[in-house]
This record gives sequence, structure tokens and C-alpha cells, in this order.
Amino acid sequence: MYVIVYDFGTSAVKTCLFDISTTIRLVCHSMAEYGLYILEGGGAEQDVDEWWEAITTSTKELFTKTDIKPAEIQGLSFCTQMQGVVLVDKDGNALRRPMSYLDTRAVKEFKAGLGRGPVRISGCNAFGLLRNLYVNRTAAMSVKDPVYKYKWVENNEPEIFSRVYKWLDVNDYLIARCTGNIVRTVDSAFATFLYDTRKGKEGWNIGLARMYGVDPTHLPELIECTDVAGELSAGAAADLGLPAGIPVFGGGGDATLIGIGAGCTTVNQTHIYIGTSGWVVTLMDRQAVDPLCSITGVMAGIKGHFHYYAELETAGKCFEWVRDRLALDEIGVYQGDGACDESGYKSLYDHLSHEVSKVPAGSNGVIFTPWMHGNRSPFEDSFAAGIFFNLKLETGKREMIRAVLEGICFHMRWLLECESAKVRTSDTVRFVGGGALSPVTCQILADITGRVIETIDEPQNAGTVGAALLIALGMKIIDSPETAGRLIPVKAVYRPNAANKAVYERNYQVFCKLYKSNAGHFRALNGSAAYKAPKLG
Repeated sequence: MYVIVYDFGTSAVKTCLFDISTTIRLVCHSMAEYGLYILEGGGAEQDVDEWWEAITTSTKELFTKTDIKPAEIQGLSFCTQMQGVVLVDKDGNALRRPMSYLDTRAVKEFKAGLGRGPVRISGCNAFGLLRNLYVNRTAAMSVKDPVYKYKWVENNEPEIFSRVYKWLDVNDYLIARCTGNIVRTVDSAFATFLYDTRKGKEGWNIGLARMYGVDPTHLPELIECTDVAGELSAGAAADLGLPAGIPVFGGGGDATLIGIGAGCTTVNQTHIYIGTSGWVVTLMDRQAVDPLCSITGVMAGIKGHFHYYAELETAGKCFEWVRDRLALDEIGVYQGDGACDESGYKSLYDHLSHEVSKVPAGSNGVIFTPWMHGNRSPFEDSFAAGIFFNLKLETGKREMIRAVLEGICFHMRWLLECESAKVRTSDTVRFVGGGALSPVTCQILADITGRVIETIDEPQNAGTVGAALLIALGMKIIDSPETAGRLIPVKAVYRPNAANKAVYERNYQVFCKLYKSNAGHFRALNGSAAYKAPKLG
């Protein structure tokens, strides 16, 4: 069976054609870009017509790369960025450009919402926060959260707001554009923090909507990620070059689907993701949270399941930074540098991985903290920053680059240990994201965590694989989530190297103390000097 999944990132769509049989195989893919418009005052918007143009272009290009015909496609789905705001009329037309998850304009709206009140917890109104936590064990505690973007439009663009029929996210809008049906997937609804997760009460919580000042009539009908949202309309089919009537499935957000695409579909299975950001996630059949370590319980794409989710704000982004700012010249990773021949490597990251493999475990004592844009878990601190610790005259760039990889993996171990303190995590951990493409990084992660690390084919496409799996579940091709996980075979296994245990244990203990020792310094340099370090879990 052939299906198409659209992977919608911040600036481009990757359109993937999958073959689902005894395994899930990526046949081919194509890509197209669209804009991200950064505005004064923190605005970040995109254009729905650019999204659609990217979809139509990449879909047609897909069939130039394979002998498979459009008539053979049996399902469509999406894996998208989350926490955007798309306001539509009754015909599903966007009334204004979508507000990206990056948009931070709604400062006044946040202050008028949970930011107000004399009694506060973590900077939020105590009553409202506790009410939200009771309903779904989370809350809209950031100016970036979608409800405040919604309120910003109400306050600043009343004429547009008066014509709103429904409030959607990126995935939901794309479903509406394909099918004409205006619905919202449950993971998308949860990301608004207006969704009730209590057993027997699942769905929109109208009391919370009114608390935030949201019109309940703007909240769409909800569907599961495995449900058929509708059929591809004749108009959309003509644009895409596909037959009308193809079922379009719910799909979901990237954070929802990546764990499923990693093959973690059984309760207590754990995966680690290293892409631009990074996280450790364990699949649960109940919602668990750890507020002391800022670990949340979010909706999984499998009905009745949750992800126990601990995030690092910048993971692979740190490696991108070190590539751009440290690698130049000494190890010659740039074409035209003349220092080396790159032709034997698939990418610059592949070459960097080879170079750092020349450095012994522990980076000769250099330690890096990967908090380049603040941090989320196990401590939340927007003022935290990166540190290179223990530099010496003999320290070279290779040690520093390896230290960045080790620092990311140290933080993953920290998150894994915090999760293990509250829930059962798996002894064998699936590793996905772009970071999993490097065997060097995979081995470092195994050595530092002390866990067996497994990778899959195409780990950078785990989200789209997850969406394809949900199509297979929705079409009853596979009968259970556990069966679904078996469609994603292991490509490589990395076992901890006992010879590296002592040096990594020593460095890890120092790594974990660096935040507490420097939290006040971060605040003095990057915020207010009057600061008390939060208690760590």
C-alpha cells in the first residue's frame, strides 16, 4: 500500500511517499520551501497559499522520481509544526496569515490572562494555573502559547476576528484545505491547553475556554489522529495531481508522531530525539508530570496514551553552532578550504563526526553545557547559556567539538535519569532525529547513558513514519499499536563501552553541577541579578 505524508517544518515541506507492507519503507521524497515572515514586536507569520503551492509542487515532483502512479496512492496525512494559530471562515478560508509557534507579540494578552493576579505561582495567576492543572495537568504559561495569539487577534484586529468561524492549527488547516472538513485532532487540541484529559471527560473544557476568554463556538469538532478526516476533494485533487476521494487521515504534530515513528508504541518504551531541539520521551497509558523537573505529560497519537516528555531547548542546534563558528579552518570542513577532501562524506556533519572520533572519550576534560537558548528540563531557566568548561592551552577545536556532542548526550542522560525516578523507562532506547545519523554520536550516547541504543532506517524522518503508521492503524491494516511498532525494524545497535564508563561518569558529575554553580551568574549577565537558583530534581 502506498501513502503520502507531508512533513511541515518551519520553512519547508518534505513530501514523502511510503510503501506499507511488512515494514514501512520510504520510497522517495521531494521538498519545497515557503516563507517565515518576522515582524516588528515579535511577530512571526506564514502564508497559507505558499504552504499550498509547496504541497502541490512537491507532490507533482514526487512522481518524477518513481514509477508509482498517482492512482496507486491510498492515503494522505500530515506531520506538522505545532502551536500555530490559523483562523478560518465557514468555508475554511484563512482570514489572515497564520501566526507561527515562534510569534511572541501577545505580551499584553498573557498579562491579562494567567499573567495577572496578586497570588502567583511561577509567574502565573495561582487560581487559573491550579484550575488548568486540575483539568489537564498543564497550562498556557508562555506568551508563545496559542490562546494568547488568538486573543491578540481579537484585541488588535477586531474586524477580522468578527468573521472567525473556527480556530485551527497548521495540521487542521491543511486537512480542511484538502477535504473541506473543518476538524481538529486531539493532540492539536491538547496543545491549546483547553483540552480535558481526565478519563470520561476527554474533549474541549468549556470552563477553561471561558476562563481564557475563548469563544467556545470557535472550537472545532475533534477527531483522533488515526481517524479519517475526510476525502480529498475534487479541487484539491486537481491541484495536487492526485485522484479525488483518497482518504485523508488526522495525522498530527511532529512531537506527537516522532516517538511512534521511532517504533515506541508499547507502554514504557523510551526514545531520545536529537534534532534542532532534543527530548527524552517515554510512552505511558496514563498522564504523568513532574513539575520540579519541568517534565510534562502530553497527548500521544495513540488513543488513550501520553508522552512523558522532557525537553532540551537546543540540541542539534548546538552542533550547528559549533560547525559554523569553530570548525572552519582547522579541520577544513568547508568546500574550497583546501585542507581536506570532503568527497568521501555524506555531509559536513558526517565529516565532523569522523574528526571528533579522533579525540578520546571525555574530550580531554573539556565539558560543554548545551543551553544556548535557555533550558526547559530538568530546570526551566530562560537565562541559562552555553559554557565551555576546563579549557587549557593545549585544547584544540576537535576537543571542543566533541565536548559539544558529549554535552548534549550528558543532558539526555540527565533527562533520562529524571524520568526514571518517576516512571519505568526502557533499558533499550530508540534514538531518532538527525543526530542519530552519526554512528559516533550514537556510541557516545550509549556510553554516557549506559543504555543500549537502537537506531532505525531514516531516523530523520521519524515523524512522517509515525504518520504513515497511524494511517495503517486507521485503515485496520495492523490491529494494534504494539503490532505497528514491529513494522519499524532496528537498523543498528550500540552497546555501552565499559572502557569509557569512568571518564564519562566523572565528567557527568561535574556537568550536572555547572548549572547550579552558575545560575546566578546567568541571571546577572542575561537578566535580573536578584535571582535564586531553582531546586533541581
